Amino acid sequence: MAGGFGTRLRPLTINLPKPMVPLVNKPIMEHIVNLLTVHGFNNLTSLLFFHPEAITSYFGDGSAFGTNMKYTRAEADYGTAGSVRNATEQHEIKERILIISGDILTDFDLSAALKFHAEKKAKATIVLTRVKNPLQFGVVITEEDGRIARFLEKPSWGEVFSDTINTGIYILEPEAFERIPYRREFDFSKDLFPLLLEENAGLYGYVAEGYWRDIGNLIEYHEAHLDVLAGKVELKIKGETKENAIVEEGAKTEGAIFYGKNIIGKNVKIGPGTTLLNCVIGNDTVVASGAMLEDAVLWNEVKIGDQAYINHSVICSQSDIGAEVKIHEHVFMGERCQIGEKAEIMPNVKLWPQKQVESGAVLHTSLVLEDKWSKALFTNSRISGASNIEITPEFTAKVGASLGALVGMGQFVVISRDSDPGSRVISRALTSGLMSAGVNVRDLEQTPIPLTRHDLLNGRQAGGVHIRKNPYEKRHSDIIFFDSDGKDLTTTKGKTIERYFFGEDFPRAPYDKVGTIEFPIRTGEAYRKAFLRSIDTELISKAKLRIAIDYAFGITSTIFPNILGTLGVEVVSLNGYLEPTKLTRAKEEFKRSTEQLKNIVTSLGYDVGFILDAGGERISVIDENGMFHHNQDLLTLMTKFFLESRMLEGSPVKKIAVPISASSEVESVARSYGVEVVYTKNSHAAMMIASNKTNVGFVGGTRGGFIFPDYFFAVDGMYTATKLLEMMARTKMKIGDIAQSLPHREQAHRQAFCPQDQLGTVMRRAMEHTKAMQRTLVDGIRFSPIGKDSAWVLIIPEKERPYCEILTDANSKETAEVLAEEYSAQIYEWRKNG
Repeated sequence: MAGGFGTRLRPLTINLPKPMVPLVNKPIMEHIVNLLTVHGFNNLTSLLFFHPEAITSYFGDGSAFGTNMKYTRAEADYGTAGSVRNATEQHEIKERILIISGDILTDFDLSAALKFHAEKKAKATIVLTRVKNPLQFGVVITEEDGRIARFLEKPSWGEVFSDTINTGIYILEPEAFERIPYRREFDFSKDLFPLLLEENAGLYGYVAEGYWRDIGNLIEYHEAHLDVLAGKVELKIKGETKENAIVEEGAKTEGAIFYGKNIIGKNVKIGPGTTLLNCVIGNDTVVASGAMLEDAVLWNEVKIGDQAYINHSVICSQSDIGAEVKIHEHVFMGERCQIGEKAEIMPNVKLWPQKQVESGAVLHTSLVLEDKWSKALFTNSRISGASNIEITPEFTAKVGASLGALVGMGQFVVISRDSDPGSRVISRALTSGLMSAGVNVRDLEQTPIPLTRHDLLNGRQAGGVHIRKNPYEKRHSDIIFFDSDGKDLTTTKGKTIERYFFGEDFPRAPYDKVGTIEFPIRTGEAYRKAFLRSIDTELISKAKLRIAIDYAFGITSTIFPNILGTLGVEVVSLNGYLEPTKLTRAKEEFKRSTEQLKNIVTSLGYDVGFILDAGGERISVIDENGMFHHNQDLLTLMTKFFLESRMLEGSPVKKIAVPISASSEVESVARSYGVEVVYTKNSHAAMMIASNKTNVGFVGGTRGGFIFPDYFFAVDGMYTATKLLEMMARTKMKIGDIAQSLPHREQAHRQAFCPQDQLGTVMRRAMEHTKAMQRTLVDGIRFSPIGKDSAWVLIIPEKERPYCEILTDANSKETAEVLAEEYSAQIYEWRKNG
């Protein structure tokens, strides 16, 4: 498989297909060809697409490499499996085949994999390996005999049930690859393997020993060289072994000083007094006297001037580095660049090919404006970071341009924000980036998230964005992305934005196509009408309910009073004005607000008190007795009210959906009404997906967010509060009375420290530990320990911090706490012995 663009390896792959990028002075693909010939594969077919001539001219008919090489050029995008089937038809291949990528680095014993395949009489075998961070790969779970039981393509941390991953190396019998439709798009992981699994058609996994690395980005490319130098992978490396160096013919290194291990190519010239530590030097490269190179990778025909300094960086072919130049870590320089004398290139800079830096200049940013972002850009559909430090105007404008590249020139995007001044700055920068890409902006200004989602329902926009101060960390800001239908942006589209962002491939609109900006004025009115149409306002009005509301200084204070005015309820409002400095509430501040609201509700004899979050999405509730209900407690309460209300209304539901972490109280309540519970991941995106499922009438969250699919597909705190008033009026029941009648379970929570490079191992151990138990694999692993009655344990990796969360649910607090402690200790043992 040699058709990859290598987008994430730019600028190294601007003029080269990824398989031809040199790795220790040979194309990556040549190392794969060498491995194949060692294990007896002498008939090779390369599937080509990007810059195919670079591969065909280098390998020819394969005879110079001890093999017979044929080629298939893509006529269309048939997918990974479809492309292989196309090749088998073109070359009339009717026997067992091995598929391997031409852009990985490995020394696997392929003969052992073939032996395993034959012994199992498998129709298809996936070669597996174990890695520290399995997020970017397909996770595979096998039975003891190697038969594959389950796999997940590029899972979230909650779906990481093992550290065993798909390496992209497959062995297929004709019965397997003949299942691939000819000249149709078909994928191995998404289509063929699920089909074989469903048919129980002999799909096996072989866990290979040895080294394997998917060279997916620039850092991994550089680290692969260091792994070779450290002896972690077995490769054929030509040359004479000298002290601390392997030197090929024609190289002149007299007077050079070598430390660690170095690889020196053909005809290299290194001047006296030059020091090299763990470096790879390409053919015909010249390094002048007195230079200092540490962990450096130089391609062919590079020139390095006197007393230059290069640290932990990659310099592509025919680049010219002047005397006394300083190049700091993680600089990636394209081909034929020229760096003038005494220039300095600071860390994390990329230079596209043929760039020039003047003598004495100090370069802090890439010549294509590329900055290193130290973590994954997206967390679900959100970008978060320190306000005006990580989330800067420059950064945000670039995000806007990347979003513009996704949606396309001439499209509309909705933007809204909270009242924080930092959010206004980010909104303006994002707008600029979008308009520069030719995208028109519909600016709702200060608007709650539910209204922004509603506005997207008009079908005019290609997507939306909301900017807010983070509700839990006052120094941070969030940029939340919505799809064209108002739902959270999909992971696929988020990855596309990341690719544009990091690859600098977003277009700039010509001067006469720059986007426009409009400020709509009737968004709130449209929301109010849709809201009130779905509520029995007359029923609420007759109930003469009295309520207190804490608006948390959020935007809902400008909208919700107008809705409540039509419902005939008596209202006391707290914090009902915009105050940007108070949008984030610390725990103590929230506790004080809760106590204040409790006092008002009980002293005035009110029916209920609500705390709305600043974004208008989630609520907490205080009942007539002053009892505080939120998260798990509120979920059980809302479930009871909803099911009772629907029964009295004469329109009972068949299903409700809740997160896998929901208390078993919900299951008990639903069972008493004959209602099925559907479990989801504990995220808003998963809740929205569940709301679209047939017969699901209610989706409850564990964090104060609720979805009523008959009204809307997303959480809306204002609607939830109003719906609760309607349900109270219909059932003629008070919240405190309902709360006392509910089943009662206890939960305990722990956080077990677990670095991300050990999470996969821990989850694999957990899968092995729970094999004989009743378990559910929705988000993390939820299982019922043997002998613990109806108790269960949920182990789920955190997305952003090095911890495993442990949640236990039992009939007694003691049992829940004991289980939480037991599995916290168990995770420590799994880490220690992993």
